[in-house]
Amino acid sequence: MNDIPRITIIMGIYNCADTLVEALESLEAQTYKKFKVILCDDGSKDNTLEVAKKWAETHPGYKVIRNEKNMGLNATLNRCLEYADTEFVARMDGDDRSLPHRFEQEVNFLDEHPEFAIVSGPMLYFDENGVFMKGRGHGEVTKRSFIAGSPFCHAPCLVRREAYEAVGGYSEDKKLLRVEDYHLWFKMYAAGYKGYMLKEPIYEMRDDRNATVRRNWLTRRNEAYVRYIGYKMLGLPVWTYVYCLRPLVLAAMPHRLYEYLHKRKK
Repeated sequence: MNDIPRITIIMGIYNCADTLVEALESLEAQTYKKFKVILCDDGSKDNTLEVAKKWAETHPGYKVIRNEKNMGLNATLNRCLEYADTEFVARMDGDDRSLPHRFEQEVNFLDEHPEFAIVSGPMLYFDENGVFMKGRGHGEVTKRSFIAGSPFCHAPCLVRREAYEAVGGYSEDKKLLRVEDYHLWFKMYAAGYKGYMLKEPIYEMRDDRNATVRRNWLTRRNEAYVRYIGYKMLGLPVWTYVYCLRPLVLAAMPHRLYEYLHKRKK
């Protein structure tokens, strides 16, 4: 990596030893090189920590830290943010892949559009059989965009560090686990920041059976809670609160039916 980094990539890693190198290789393949990477192991039970340390030993610009016990993604990302001293902060997960043009496109967009603090883009969803779904871009994200769900893909996002600092990073609450990003966007928009979704995919998200199993009742309940408090934060109309029930309906859906419908969305 040459020159002074403009991006700090924050990665909470947990039990991803089998996929972590592939994820990090996708960062090395970026056309934009001015970044550094903070990896925080969240008490993995496999050898994720050892894989991360071995990578950092041979790749400058990577720093590995660890939690003494499992703390959840919101707390883990806040630990990473303590080391972020660059203009931008990016996310990355240890079982996904960033497409080579990701950071180049995101940095160029924020440089050309100072009115936006957040930029993300659609994802390609893949499993053991390859890519099965392509996400969509939506242009400028308005407050109304929050009604249908989280308006930004979390893992591909690039955010101005000042926006993270203005809202105190991720809120650490068990009621926000696995929906910490949705809550973060609510906070940033309530603080006056806004963002944009690019049109073409910039990221590949691993969305196999293990990922769908993680969308359990607790996650859906947390999403309903975040929708309720978030709609209030943004002053959305009262009629929108009916959408708080959507995650609970999905939670009641048989897993096989959910998986079938999910993998056939267009």
